[in-house]
Amino acid sequence: MNLAGLCLAPFLLSGWSHSFLAKLPRGSIMHRSCSSALIGFTLSLAAKGYILLFDVLGGGDDKYLYEPVYPKGSPRVKVTPGYKEEQCAPALSLEMKKPVDLEAPITSMQALQEDLLVCTEDGYLHVLHWDGLGSNGRKAISLTTIPFSLDLQSARGGPSLDLEGVYIRCMEYCVTLDGFAVVLSDGRLGFITPLSSTITADLQGVWAADVTDGTCVAVNNKYRLMAFGCASGSVLVYMIDTTTGSMQLSHKLELTPKHYPDIYNKTGPVKLICWSPDYSVAMVTWECGGLSLWSVFGAHLICTLGEDFAYRSDGTKKEPIKISSMSWGAEGYHLWVLLNKQDRRKRDEQQEQEVATPPRSSLQAGIMQFHFIKSALTVNPCTSNQEQVLLHGEDRLYLTCGDSTQVHSTSDTHKHPLDGSPLHRPPSPDSSLSQGLSTLLGHKHWHVVQIHSTYLESNWPIRFAAIDIAGQCMAVAGRRGFAHYSLFTRKWKLFGNITQEQNMTVTGGLAWWKDFVVVACYNFIDQQEELRLYLRSSNLDNAFASVTKLHSDTLLLNVFRDMVILFRANCSIGLYSIEKRNDSPNPSATVELLQEVSMSRYIPHPALVVSVTLTSVRTETGITLKAPQQACMAESIMLNLAGQLIMLQRDRSGPQVREKETPANNKKLLPFCPPVVLAQCVENVWTTCRSNRKKRHLLEALWLSCGEAGMKVWLPLFPRDHRKPHSFLSRRIMLPFHINIYPLAVLFEDALVLGATNETVLYDGLQGASEPLEALFPYCTVERTSQIYLHHILRQLLVRNLGEQALMLAQSCASLPYFPHVMELMVHVVLEEEATSREPIPDPLLPTVAKFITEFPLFLQTIVHCARKTEYALWNYLFAAVGNPKDLFEECLMAQDLDTAASYLIILQNMEVPAVSRQHATLLFNTALEQGKWDLCRHMIRFLKAIGSGEMETPPSTPSTQQEPSSTGGFEFFRNRSISLSQSADSVATGKFNLQKTFSMPSGSSAKGRDVECAENMYIDMMLWRHARHLLEQVRLRDLGCFSAQLGFELISWLCRERNRVARVEDFVMALKRLHKDFLWPFPVIPVGSLSSPLKNGRCRTVLSARLLKSQSADSLLNSDMDTAPPQAPPSNHTWLDDIRPMAKDMDTASSAHSLQHAPQTHDAFLSPLTNKVEEYSIGSATDLTETSSVVDGDWTMVDENSSTLSLSQAELEHISMELANKGPHKSQVQLRYLLHVFMEAGCLEWCVVIGLILRDANVIKQVIGFLDSPEVPPETVQNIRNGLLAVDAWASTDCLGYKPFLNLIWPQLQQLMESASEQVQHESFQPTGQSSKLGSSEGLGGAASPRAEDSRGVATPLGLALPSLEPAGSFPRPPSEDCPPQQTEEQGEEEGAYDCTLS
Repeated sequence: MNLAGLCLAPFLLSGWSHSFLAKLPRGSIMHRSCSSALIGFTLSLAAKGYILLFDVLGGGDDKYLYEPVYPKGSPRVKVTPGYKEEQCAPALSLEMKKPVDLEAPITSMQALQEDLLVCTEDGYLHVLHWDGLGSNGRKAISLTTIPFSLDLQSARGGPSLDLEGVYIRCMEYCVTLDGFAVVLSDGRLGFITPLSSTITADLQGVWAADVTDGTCVAVNNKYRLMAFGCASGSVLVYMIDTTTGSMQLSHKLELTPKHYPDIYNKTGPVKLICWSPDYSVAMVTWECGGLSLWSVFGAHLICTLGEDFAYRSDGTKKEPIKISSMSWGAEGYHLWVLLNKQDRRKRDEQQEQEVATPPRSSLQAGIMQFHFIKSALTVNPCTSNQEQVLLHGEDRLYLTCGDSTQVHSTSDTHKHPLDGSPLHRPPSPDSSLSQGLSTLLGHKHWHVVQIHSTYLESNWPIRFAAIDIAGQCMAVAGRRGFAHYSLFTRKWKLFGNITQEQNMTVTGGLAWWKDFVVVACYNFIDQQEELRLYLRSSNLDNAFASVTKLHSDTLLLNVFRDMVILFRANCSIGLYSIEKRNDSPNPSATVELLQEVSMSRYIPHPALVVSVTLTSVRTETGITLKAPQQACMAESIMLNLAGQLIMLQRDRSGPQVREKETPANNKKLLPFCPPVVLAQCVENVWTTCRSNRKKRHLLEALWLSCGEAGMKVWLPLFPRDHRKPHSFLSRRIMLPFHINIYPLAVLFEDALVLGATNETVLYDGLQGASEPLEALFPYCTVERTSQIYLHHILRQLLVRNLGEQALMLAQSCASLPYFPHVMELMVHVVLEEEATSREPIPDPLLPTVAKFITEFPLFLQTIVHCARKTEYALWNYLFAAVGNPKDLFEECLMAQDLDTAASYLIILQNMEVPAVSRQHATLLFNTALEQGKWDLCRHMIRFLKAIGSGEMETPPSTPSTQQEPSSTGGFEFFRNRSISLSQSADSVATGKFNLQKTFSMPSGSSAKGRDVECAENMYIDMMLWRHARHLLEQVRLRDLGCFSAQLGFELISWLCRERNRVARVEDFVMALKRLHKDFLWPFPVIPVGSLSSPLKNGRCRTVLSARLLKSQSADSLLNSDMDTAPPQAPPSNHTWLDDIRPMAKDMDTASSAHSLQHAPQTHDAFLSPLTNKVEEYSIGSATDLTETSSVVDGDWTMVDENSSTLSLSQAELEHISMELANKGPHKSQVQLRYLLHVFMEAGCLEWCVVIGLILRDANVIKQVIGFLDSPEVPPETVQNIRNGLLAVDAWASTDCLGYKPFLNLIWPQLQQLMESASEQVQHESFQPTGQSSKLGSSEGLGGAASPRAEDSRGVATPLGLALPSLEPAGSFPRPPSEDCPPQQTEEQGEEEGAYDCTLS
């Protein structure tokens, strides 16, 4: 049944009596005449064998049953000629003719142009004329008289099949094949064709071998295919061989066990097959129910027997709906479905049993309607649709193009003066117009455009849709006229004059050319086929259109650069040139006929042509790397003839005329060669007119979609390095490959295929028997999909020993963001196929692929990532081809790619004995330590412990680590280290990690567990100690602090042991310079007036500057992150130095005296309350800075309030600013304070002196010199400190005068040290176990600093470590007042500047 029958059925039956309708049996079949001269209907009483013929009579001019009613003010008024015929439903009456008795039950009927064919169970084929009268009005043909053979060539005149007792169960006529596809009652399949032009002539049949279970048939007129349903549940699609006339199997439509394991063999026989109106898809249903949609050549699109269609949200299985009849609506936007009668009756009975639920019999017995959207390529396959996915439903468009603001943000886009929309630029031959990944793959959502309701009101349904190359303008054409839309303005443009819209209909499609819509249409007024171009920015009116009259109906249209190609109903092709003219206020276009090509010899029926395309593709020897200009020219015509792709190239065999010698207006186009078949079973073709020298392989290729066979690419082959091509090497090669999506567009440069897929969302409908029909189906959405195809092409080239071409292609795409993934996919697919093959592979491809990937720098990452995602059982096969993993690991170390080396370590752990893993892990651990890769170091510690704990003595059969690869190689371990200033073994939480002390120390506090663990811990400790010694020898204190905090290294206990060895300071000056460089600490400079008397009132200046610094540090710690740049000290340093040098020795003593008089007064006025806090600050920590921040703020407020009564001299202001400028970054200060505490507790007094010098903290120096009086300090230490301070004083006197004031300040202590050193006091050396108590007792010698030192061991002991890229000091819990977050950068960076100071 078709939709016309559904619509006209009420009028047909309205005049009949109820008594007559009640007598009609259930097996009635209705058919309509297709004749243009006769309008008639037949009603067959199938069980009785009667045919009833009716004439349909019009009711007169003004008798209409329905007329459209428009609201007041609507522009749609009765202004169009023939309005009533088009818009109104006429009143019809029926007149029954004499019934025809066929004397046997009717099995099938088929309406032809002039005849009606009826098959009966007695084995006859009846041919009835529609008039039913006359001498030749009826003819009966016995099936036994029709000769059947396997092909027409072997027919002998007698029947080769025994057809006695056999009749035709199902039959359908194919116009383009001029014959009938039949299913016989014994299940055999056949095709009957008349030997002459009339159906009453002799008939000849061919049958399909080896098929005996046929159930139904449906023919595809556009592709000349016959789809036969079988009892097995499969659909066999046959074609007729044009040379022999035999039936050849094209492909099968069947559910696969891979995707439908539960149902693929339980569907029952095929019940119905229904091709869509555009013949692009087929819908299939089975006896057991369900619907399934396939493309014309077998790509599976939708099935309702699996996934969310078959199961409810609670997991229970749904009963599939059984269908008795189905039909597509207009243009294929709807599928109308009628339920099986038994199914309906059963549901109604169940519903009546539900007392609480009102009856819903009207809904259950009604017709179900499924809505579909389809690709614009199905009916309008023009070039402009090929890089965007454009889908259209009955009232809306779906686009994949990205945000318009991204596309039009380029500088060369100009706004149109009329509507503000961007103007198109003509594509130059070498320019790439690809929108790229940012716009086409920017998101997964569709851009949905609702078609204007005013246009749909009288022009539904939409028949054609097109989008421009930029993806910003769309055009749609319905029953009459057309409309276009701009994404930029978000507005539709419709014809202002409705008469103009209704007087044209689009016949051959529409396309975009620059700013014009190109339309092939029929003009009803002139009754003339026309080619029109409408300017997008002008009003939609014929006054602004360029019109070219055509002499034949246009079926297809396409655009290539500045050319239009038309395919006409007389099987001819017309090539037209378009030229834009700007000689008037509104730009216009002129169209000129260039060439006509007759194809009637090659095309049996014009309806068979699916698409026609102009391309620059050619196969001649002119293809070289020197001649990319060929992409500008239309070299060939591609014609899709019923799935056969045919190419017509230009004939260059004759004498060639140079282009320079021929004037442009006299240039004659070359004729075309005879057509050549390129491929079979082609659904869509993609090509581009752009060119790109870097990606010529992809842009000059031809892309084909071939249904279930996947895709094919016709790839050009170029000689490398301008060499002469080999004579045996073809110029192009056809490569097939499979993809997992249905392709709708190709992104040529990006090596991507775009598509769309049906996704389902379950919802909980009404459960039980009262569940409405629509609730049985999930909510369906259309999702955008994409897939990479590059690895398929590279693999196919390698299979064919075209490695050089593969390398050129891969190098041109190496900049794509997913190129590493392409390499991984290629290795993975080949590995899976070859390693799991049951048969030996004579010529394996994996070694070739491995050799190919070594040409790229990501070879090592590709192999290990592929291995990590593959089963362990396949590793041996993989590494036999790519190389020993130990060698690959060493290559990673040499390339400094430690993360990849860590991934290889997991491979080695599973493939080698533990000794080998330990050896390579040690190498990686040492390298990671040296490079400061702390995360990796923590993982390696865990890894080494796991090896030593005896977990894996032999390589396991399966990988023990299944983590996904990450930037650190895939390790996920706990951090098991901690440090403590007092060497306590308590477990403390430090923010993100749980760090526990697990190392064996000399004190024996952690000497528990098995001996193996102890030995392994000692092995790791030895490596850590060696690295710490290396750092200290190179005076890299900053790195030492990072190392300690990140890895939980117990720095204090190690320094206690190394106090008299590597923890000595050999060169104080060099160490001081290195600290200045590492911590970005500026060398001090001094203001004018301070060099002559540095000790006069030095305390006041120190107190003042320290107070100001303390306030600044606290604020920066609380209110900014640790990477905040310090005050702009570096420029001021150099400026001050330049000012100091000429005046250093000629300072005004009077000025100094004046400043000294005012300084004590300033001290008494507001600095005296802060004196005690300065004593605390001298050994301050990060905790101090935060604990006193509130007091600091108050002090500053006091200064501000009293600023009117207080005054500082110019010299004091200079000194304050200089002190601030001489301080380094706040983060460095916190780090130095932390290290000072570490060295103080470890008893490394020499390092304490160096840090005290750089901080210029006199109390630190005093405290250390006080410690030196202890008899336990070795005399070498005392002597070394004395000599070091003297060396620093000598260096400062010559190279850095900024240190002189501070050295003068501590001169009394230095003199005391020299005196004590001369007495040569003898004392004992420190013992590691007694360090804490002895230091505690000796700290009493520090005088005023002693309470602060004790305090630091009490409540305030936890120091927040603010080293870059660390957790805060892993050893101490932070106080709640500390708000500074850990930073993730290893170094402050060069922006801090490097500070240097040289005074001579």
